Amino acid sequence: QVQLVESGGGNVQAGGSLRLSCAASGRTFSTIKDTTGWFRQAPGKEREFVAAINWGRGSTYYADSVKGRFTISRDNAKNTMYLQMDSLKPEDASVYYCATHYSGSYYIYGAYDYWGQGTQVTVSS
Repeated sequence: QVQLVESGGGNVQAGGSLRLSCAASGRTFSTIKDTTGWFRQAPGKEREFVAAINWGRGSTYYADSVKGRFTISRDNAKNTMYLQMDSLKPEDASVYYCATHYSGSYYIYGAYDYWGQGTQVTVSS
């Protein structure tokens, strides 16, 4: 059973930075078959793709809304994925979830199977 635990959320002023972590257990991520991602969901909105990373190739994928501001990375030794968020905007405020990809487009919610419980990010203007 895969378990994902997010941490690092909090309250930050616009223009500030946060780093989210997603620690995985129950499965080791290291090959080109392993991709994990970050999604976010604001109240009243659908869960949306933020970023994804392939653990074997190191390839990264970003939503246009965060490209150039957010950086996804992984630490194979710690089996942990990160999301460095810089130049935060009020519209980035959401609950952020990490998830494991199993099939299909990296950008689609339905392509992911295991999910963490989420971590809240609040951005004040």
